[in-house]
Amino acid sequence: MARQNAASALAAALVLGVFAPILTEVQSIGVCNGMLGDNLPSPADVVQFYQSEGIGAMRIYAPDPETLRALDGTGIDLIMDVGNGDLLALASDPAAAAGWVRDNVLAYPGVRVKYVAAGNEVDGDDTRNILPAMKNLNDALAAAGRGDVKVSTAVKMSVLASSSPPSDGAFKDAYMTDVAQLLKATGAPLLANVYPYFAIKGDPNIDLSYALFQQSTTTVSDNGLTYINLFDAMVDAVYTAMEKVGAAGVPIVVSESGWPSAGGVEASVENAQTYNQNLINHVGNGTPKRPGPLEMYIFAMFNENQKDGDETEKNFGLFNGPDKSPVYPLSFNN
Repeated sequence: MARQNAASALAAALVLGVFAPILTEVQSIGVCNGMLGDNLPSPADVVQFYQSEGIGAMRIYAPDPETLRALDGTGIDLIMDVGNGDLLALASDPAAAAGWVRDNVLAYPGVRVKYVAAGNEVDGDDTRNILPAMKNLNDALAAAGRGDVKVSTAVKMSVLASSSPPSDGAFKDAYMTDVAQLLKATGAPLLANVYPYFAIKGDPNIDLSYALFQQSTTTVSDNGLTYINLFDAMVDAVYTAMEKVGAAGVPIVVSESGWPSAGGVEASVENAQTYNQNLINHVGNGTPKRPGPLEMYIFAMFNENQKDGDETEKNFGLFNGPDKSPVYPLSFNN
């Protein structure tokens, strides 16, 4: 796009309080589509809204037939989660995995399923189901001629026993070694949910500016690399952990990142806008350890008034309910 046109689009976005519809130029950025609300637009309206805002990638947290039908032919890339409650069945029975692939991938040939996530932030004893579910899904996709769809799992930062400094990054549990080796063998990325917000909530000694990508007095020097924001340090800790289990070449996809606009400590419209805009502007650069564009999904498209947990969980959205009004303006013209 010509510079003048891009500038005009940005100006319009700032005036109207919506996204500049030019995300197709930044293929590494998507937005998560959570559905835990009773005031959300219909799936067809949501998909149309992604298109009108130029958002070229979506994540959903379980197969949803209405959303999948609406995505057909749109060209929107998709991360589709296996619901955590379905992991045991898929881990235990290859036929169940084949049925899942048939019903949710093969049934929608016009949907660009990029990744299947075998669970989201699985913990406790259920982690034992991740690896066999991934294997069965990989086998089912290969048998169906859809080996282009990569199978992974989405992890939170607590899978690390240590993350600071980044060179100390190491996985806490042995199952992640096997997961990492499978990702390496299949050419799939590790999906990581990376939230500086929760880090600063858990440790008030972290400088807010360091978490928001703003100029900060905090600078971390680590093995010849310099970190001036918390996001990069967190992502590189995951890269280091992957290296330590022999999976150095496996890419990281940030499958969630965001900041709440209300409901808790340091949760405000100003901080949410600052974090997400700076994140969008930053991810094209990659991290000190891995320069280059980083694939990333902002959480989330809409505020979700039926989410469990702290009040902040209901306030990560970029937009409000059925009227699709923006919580704050953002531009993807980075």
